[in-house]
Amino acid sequence: MTVAEELTPATPDESEEPIKQRKNGLYPGVSDELAENMKSGWADTELRDLEPIPQAAETAARRAALSARFPGERLVIPAGNLKTRSNDTEYAFRASVEYAYLTGNQTEDGVLVLEPKDEGHEATIYLLPRSDRENGEFWLDGQGELWVGRRHSLTEAGQLYGIPASDVRELAGALREATGPVRVVRGHDAGIEAALTDKVTAERDEELRVFLSEARLVKDEFEVGELQKAVDSTVRGFEDVVKVLDKAEATSERYIEGTFFLRARVEGNDVGYGTIAAAGPHACTLHWVRNDGAVRSGELLLLDAGVETHTYYTADVTRTLPINGRFSEIQRKIYDAVYEAQEAGIAAVKPGAKYRDFHDAAQRVLAERLVEWGLVEGPVERVLELGLQRRWTLHGTGHMLGMDVHDCAAARVEAYVDGVLEPGMCLTVEPGLYFQADDLTVPEEYRGIGVRIEDDILVTEDGNRNLSAALPRRSDEVEAWMAALKA
Repeated sequence: MTVAEELTPATPDESEEPIKQRKNGLYPGVSDELAENMKSGWADTELRDLEPIPQAAETAARRAALSARFPGERLVIPAGNLKTRSNDTEYAFRASVEYAYLTGNQTEDGVLVLEPKDEGHEATIYLLPRSDRENGEFWLDGQGELWVGRRHSLTEAGQLYGIPASDVRELAGALREATGPVRVVRGHDAGIEAALTDKVTAERDEELRVFLSEARLVKDEFEVGELQKAVDSTVRGFEDVVKVLDKAEATSERYIEGTFFLRARVEGNDVGYGTIAAAGPHACTLHWVRNDGAVRSGELLLLDAGVETHTYYTADVTRTLPINGRFSEIQRKIYDAVYEAQEAGIAAVKPGAKYRDFHDAAQRVLAERLVEWGLVEGPVERVLELGLQRRWTLHGTGHMLGMDVHDCAAARVEAYVDGVLEPGMCLTVEPGLYFQADDLTVPEEYRGIGVRIEDDILVTEDGNRNLSAALPRRSDEVEAWMAALKA
């Protein structure tokens, strides 16, 4: 048996499993001499006197609220594990929102555990420690330090996140032996869930997930700042796209997607969701993310995109732009109707208003225009009662926004869709009109035109603030903005 076959990596579930060698790797093994050589001669790189992450005070307050909601119960919130993309390559890791919201940490295999005490809970963050240099994991394992980069030591992690850190490889065994009531956020770490399989119930775990979703409905000051940062980068990304529309015409929608992605990666963590770069009739497909179509002068480009910050907060903005810089008469007619609907929707966003009010206000304007144009028989009240406008409006007028593009999705209906707006809530207002290319119920000149305008709106004490107001919305302002950028 070679030394390589005896080496064991630091993995959460199988700490005694030998480090895997590639079947067709060029080095079949490691000599004793090389293994010994690799153990020594390395400088001390421990980071000392680290400052806590900027949101440490906020994450502590969030954990305190969680502790108060579930006294006397062990709470387990995993970050999740790497997912294989193909063979031995993985998707870029993104920690579960619940875990990142409560810790600020974003590394794979992490688990936050709140252990019940006489008063409240004691929090521990369980992480993989730095790669082991004694067993060779740091240079032989595919997730070792020399392959994918340095992990923080447990001491460093404790300083950064303000939570005592322990070795996650010991957690599953400890959870199997633990007694007392426990809840876990499901769907992120199969190993942790298996360790708790006889201790949890789906109903109790769902209560935990719902609470954490509703906790994010009202954003704190740090979150509002991150959302504004995401929007500001997104505005610059839209400007980037307008400047290269001629190159997109020579290639495809993917040039637009790639241009925006560059801004997202330079200024943020990633895009917050798959960019929709829908030109021409593709704008009538709500989630057009193939982005492989032609970009033609005289048609419209519907660009729905958002930068995600390094702390996972995402913007979600849509503009519908004339590719040649000028709206045609029919394009302007449809665009202006959507703009009027959005204006009505934004005006309805204020503290104390029903969440549904902005949707109802926008839909009423669109229904009025459809009746006015003779596309559907009135009166408007009948159209709205029967939902007849939905043939061309299709979707709801907005959603909560935050660490997920459709944030707080697990919240109770009475707290979300049937709830009331409060200062600190952030939502999108995004009405649209979509006339499918094969829709024989509308005049031919309408067919293949899709328009959506979307902005990110913060509820304030006295009304609302449009976080994405730096991007023009009115049709004449859009034309002037595009002309200035192209000049």
